[in-house]
Amino acid sequence: MSASRPLLFLDVDGTLIPFGTPPAAPPAMPRSPSRVQVRPDDAHPLLHRVEPEHGRLLSALPCELVWATTWMSDANDVLAPLLGLPALPVVDWPDSDEDGALHWKTRGLVQWAQGRPFVWVDDEISPADRAWVAAHHHGPALLHRVDPRHGLTERDFTVIRDWLFEQV
Repeated sequence: MSASRPLLFLDVDGTLIPFGTPPAAPPAMPRSPSRVQVRPDDAHPLLHRVEPEHGRLLSALPCELVWATTWMSDANDVLAPLLGLPALPVVDWPDSDEDGALHWKTRGLVQWAQGRPFVWVDDEISPADRAWVAAHHHGPALLHRVDPRHGLTERDFTVIRDWLFEQV
């Protein structure tokens, strides 16, 4: 890990895989079986919503990318190739109980950061998480909540990019 670069903790569901209604299929759908993408039966049903361009945008950010998701190492096996990303570090979540309004990831991310500047990109960030991080993290932090219906958008990338460039 490079101590000089901020961290970007990246969630998957609702962030890289939006939950909203996908756009309507174009009228001319491929009819040839050789042109239809076949998914394994155990593939995530919303995996087709991943935007491959997000990998390039994430790689261009001045930070160290870290998976912060329940996908754990599956994010490297399934999502990294779709996004054109190398294998990323993965936050190993401790077993813990819910902590009221505080998200179950919050304490673990602050512990992982060890005072380094970080961005946490997730669709479940609340005011309680912001307050806890402000009180317990001894470095700059941006907790950026993504609308789970749309996932990461250009507006989100702009906010994240601007904050990161202020840190370096």
